[in-house]
Parts: sequence; C-alpha cells; structure tokens
Amino acid sequence: MSKSLKALGLAVSALALTCLPAAAQTKVTNEGISATEIVIGTHQDLSGPIKGWGVPVSNGMKMAVEEVNAAGGINGRKIRLVVEDSGYDPKKAVLASQKLIERDKIFAMVGPMGSPTVLAAQDILLDAGVLQLFPLTAAEFTFKFDPAKPQERLKFNNLLPYVESTRAALKYMIEAKNFKKPCIMHQDDEYGKNVLDGFNQQLAAMKVQPASITSYKRGASDFSAQVAKMKSDGCDLVVLGAVLREPIGTMSEAKKLGWDVTFLGATPVNVLEVPALGKEAVEGLYAASGFEIPYEDTAKGKVKDWLVNYKKMFNTDANTQAIIGYNAVMTFAFYAQKAGKDLSGQKMLDALESGDKFQDIFNSPPTVFSKTNHLATTITQVQQVKNGRWVLVKDNLMF
Repeated sequence: MSKSLKALGLAVSALALTCLPAAAQTKVTNEGISATEIVIGTHQDLSGPIKGWGVPVSNGMKMAVEEVNAAGGINGRKIRLVVEDSGYDPKKAVLASQKLIERDKIFAMVGPMGSPTVLAAQDILLDAGVLQLFPLTAAEFTFKFDPAKPQERLKFNNLLPYVESTRAALKYMIEAKNFKKPCIMHQDDEYGKNVLDGFNQQLAAMKVQPASITSYKRGASDFSAQVAKMKSDGCDLVVLGAVLREPIGTMSEAKKLGWDVTFLGATPVNVLEVPALGKEAVEGLYAASGFEIPYEDTAKGKVKDWLVNYKKMFNTDANTQAIIGYNAVMTFAFYAQKAGKDLSGQKMLDALESGDKFQDIFNSPPTVFSKTNHLATTITQVQQVKNGRWVLVKDNLMF
C-alpha cells in the first residue's frame, strides 16, 4: 500500500495547531520510571458492548510489551503494563484512571478505549501530568489543544480522526457513485457526534442536503425504527457512525425490508468481525479506514510472522483491533527510546514533539508529531466487503 509523504505533510500543515506561548509551562509526571521499569496504564472495554474491540486491543498491547521486553526493553528498562476494565462506562473509566494514577503510579496512559470513556477521564490525567497517548478514539478532543491550557499539550493521537476520515470517504463515495440523497445513523455520544460533524461539514462543502439524520443509544441492538425512517426518507447512501454490532444489525434490518441501499461505515466499522459475523448481510459494505487489513493466508514477511505469533500467544486470529493495540505500545516504545537513558516526562514530551517519524510493520501512515501538531495523519482509504473480506477500493484520500 503506497503512501504519499507529501500528502501527509500537507495534511499535517492543514491541521497545525496554534503554538503554545513561550511562557506556558506544562507539568509532566516522572512517576512510573525506575532504574528497571517503566509503568504504563490503559483502560479497555473487557466486559461491555465493545469488548470485541477492548479484548484484542489489550492482547495486542500485551504482545508488544512482551516483544519490547524480550529485546532488552527501553534503554534497559522493561515495560510494565497495567490494564483496567472500563466496561465502556465513563464512570468506570474515571475510577480506573484514578487508580492507575494514584495506586499504580503510571508514567503514561497508552491506548485507552472509547470516545466517551476517554473524554470523561482525560482531565484527571492531564491535571496529574500524565501523558495521554494514542487513545482508541479518533475524536478531535484527543489531539486539539488550547494554548491557554498548557496541560492539554500532553495529548497525542496517531489514529485517523473521525471528522476528517468521514469527510474524505463521503466525498469519494458521492463523487464516484453520484449519490443524491445521503443520510446518517450515528451513535448518540462523542464518537457519533464526530462522525456526524464530518458528515455535515462535507455535505455543506459540496452543497448537498442530507436526506435523513437519525441516531441510536450506545449499546442498542434494535435499529428497526431508524432503518424504517431512512428508507421512508429515500436515502441512497447511509453513513454509519457505528462500531461493530450495529452495522450488522442495521444492514440485516435493511435486507428484511428489501431495501437496496449502499452503506458506508466510519473507521471503527472496518474490522474483521463485521464480515465474519455479518456474513451475507454486510456484503458490499464500504468503510473509511487507515490501513489495509492483513489476512494470514496472503500476508508476507514480518506481518505474516506477527499474525502467526499472535495466534500462538492468544489462540485466536489477530484482527484490526489487535494491530492498533500493538501499534500503540510500539509507538510509545519508539519515542521513549528516543527520549534517552535518563528518561523523564519532559524528555518524553520533547521526543514526541521532535518530528521523528515512526513507521510500523503494517505500512500504516507514518506517525510524525511536532510542537504545533499532535495528530499523526489524515490520509484515508475506502475499503469494501467482497466475498467476506475487506478489500481496498481507493487509497490516499483527503477531503
């Protein structure tokens, strides 16, 4: 999968944030660093509605920790990862974060799960001087920071953001297939709002009116009312601000009604479980994405080895979520190594903002941050389910 570094540079420039005033001081913790280890924490949904994300993400993180430690650690220090279960509940995420800060004395929060849960706990981390790195949400609050609030400088995100990816994918679909009546069904929370914002912004830019806007409560399983409304409104393209089970339920309901309409999922829809569980119901589904999903029977080299090792370690096939969890820890390890043997919170922050590029084994868009930009990339793909597999339709998209 080819990636344009020039396009990446333009994307980063377009989203560059106002630089912090010279006098502003950001407090960064030195907790969790000893002569022998670095303690990092994360909260994942291991028991709630998106445990299909949380469990493999935490597995991927554990695999990365084992790999880094087996290779000698980070400048001689081993990583110790503490995982807490949020159940995708904002209140539990707050309690988990407090425990990780106060009892476990974490150096950084790496890869925490979910827009509403990350948002609820974010200020607790920042107030304690704990870096919030590479959360499993691409909501804008995870990378945009206010220069008047120096603690917000501790936020970094290496995922494809929902607003920009939704815009790029929607623009491509409308231009390529000439849809006239796009609509959206989105989760009623911070994540869904970001997808809705991208949908509305792109339609406004293209001077297209939405045919229908509807939402559902997080954790819902019945989408008959939403599907009936969108069908009645005459939609010819449905954008799904959904996660995993909802695209399957929605498309199954559409097929029951005999409604032949095209569906486009936001980036969390682009996971192996959707075609594996949805089968014929989700055939033809499109989704925005950040990288091609590897399959063990066609993968090669380091990626093939990684997939085989994951299966040995966890007795299940690796998926998109596991790759993202693995990537979060490996990205942390890269910048912690760059920070040097005398690791500190400030030196980690400096390493993150250095402009040094991290490239993972999956050929994802490179991770590059600076003092004015804490978002790694906006380059988008569109993939489609064909014969039960995700295949690349269009690469290098921007709105």
